[in-house]
Order: sequence, then C-alpha cells, then structure tokens
Amino acid sequence: MNYLRLKKIARPLSFLTASLLLFISCVSIEANAQNNSSLTPTQTVREFYRLMRERHFREAFALSIYKSAIDGLSAGEFEELRPDFEKMAAAIPEKIDVNGEQVSGEIATVFVKIADADKAAAEAEPVTLIRDGGTWIVGDSENQQIVKKAGKRFFFEARIETHHSEVQAMLQRISLAELAYATQHSNTFADLPTLIKAGLVPKDIETPETTGYRFHLVLTKDAKHWAAEAVPVEYGRTGRLSFILDQEGIRSGDKGGKPLVPEEELIEVTPK
Repeated sequence: MNYLRLKKIARPLSFLTASLLLFISCVSIEANAQNNSSLTPTQTVREFYRLMRERHFREAFALSIYKSAIDGLSAGEFEELRPDFEKMAAAIPEKIDVNGEQVSGEIATVFVKIADADKAAAEAEPVTLIRDGGTWIVGDSENQQIVKKAGKRFFFEARIETHHSEVQAMLQRISLAELAYATQHSNTFADLPTLIKAGLVPKDIETPETTGYRFHLVLTKDAKHWAAEAVPVEYGRTGRLSFILDQEGIRSGDKGGKPLVPEEELIEVTPK
C-alpha cells in the first residue's frame, strides 16, 4: 500500500467534501432565509418558540433581534452559553395560544397566552416584532440597536447582569433566613449548611451552576453576628461585581473577581 499516493488522493477528496458541505450549508441558510421572509408575524412567533423549545437555538435566534449576537459566536463560545439557552427553552410551554395580531407598518404585536395556565385568569402577553430586510423578527428596534452594538458580547453581558440580580436576590434570601432562624433560636444565627438543612435557603447555593457565584457565610463565635460574601467563579464571564452582606445590608463593587473584603477580615465588618 502506497501511503503517499493515498495522501495525495485524500487531499482533493477532503477539499471536495468540505466544498460540498459548505455549498449545502449555504443553500440551507438561503432556503431558510427565503422561508422566513414569507412568514407572518404570528407564524414567526410560533416558529421562534418551536425552535427554542426543540433546542434549535441558532435557527430560533435568527428569527429575532439577537441574530447579530449569535452569528459572531465561536463554537466554543456557543457551547459555553448553551446552559443559558437551555434555561430559556425549559421555560417555554409545549403549547402556545395566539389570541391575535396587530400590524402597523413595520411593527407588529402578537398576543400570546400560555396554554397551560388557568385560561380564566391568564392574560395574553404582547410580543413585539419588527420588519427587518423584509422579514418579521421577534423584538423591537431599540433593543435591536443595543444587541448590534454589543455584538457577540451581548449574551455574556446579559448573563452577567442576570447573575448580579440573582446574587442580590439570594443574599436577600439569606438575610431573611437568618432572621427567621434567629427568632426560633434565642437570637443566634446559623451557618450556611444549617440554613440549607432547615430549608431556609436552596441547596443549589452550595454550587455556582445556578448563579455563577460562590457564597461564603461566617459567624462570630457566639453566633450573635454574621456576614456573607459572594464572588464570581470566573470574572468577566459569570460576573463582574463582588458582594458582601451583613446586618447593615448589601454592598457590591468591582474587585476584579476578588472578595470585596478579604476573607480573614470578613467577620470584622459585622457589628460588635
């Protein structure tokens, strides 16, 4: 067997295969674009939700103002964001009821109701669309400009902002948990494992998967005072601010991923 001869044959075959795949991909993209341009606002909304629910994220976002944010992502960046996209998909019900649409020039509104909700109580939620290049896409012009300006950084920045809000909400929950615990334990407070065991804070606080942050709680020796902190697992990716919580409230600041207060000094910020 002549290995060199096989290599010479394989190279043009590989090039031909790659060329065919590229051609097929381009034809598929062009066909999708043509199909999308013929969709009405209601059909666009239905298709967007269907694609999201079926985890066809790139195709779904191509029907929205987020197309410019998704197009620039590398394969690695896309996979890094996949858990966030999965959360979005998980929130979409299997069936979507559409109660009608309104079109005014280049703007449309589709009224969507979650079919699984109590139909007597649930209200139709408006979904805004705009016409872009002759195609209806989900979203509005103002936010489309924000997405275009941020480019592929949009989803990462959105994730950071979401994590910041989630961390603050979790710290507030810790504060309420400590208050509830103290009223039943002679005004003494508890560490994080005890709060989790008592069901006062969720167990997923032990890992950073949900919020992208690590939480740490300390007590004074007499358990009369406490403080908690939260720092991003990966600065600039899962979060940018560091947080501290004590009986005075929540404070935050950009410390480059380091604690707002050094761990060995954390207990010193609690009132004596």
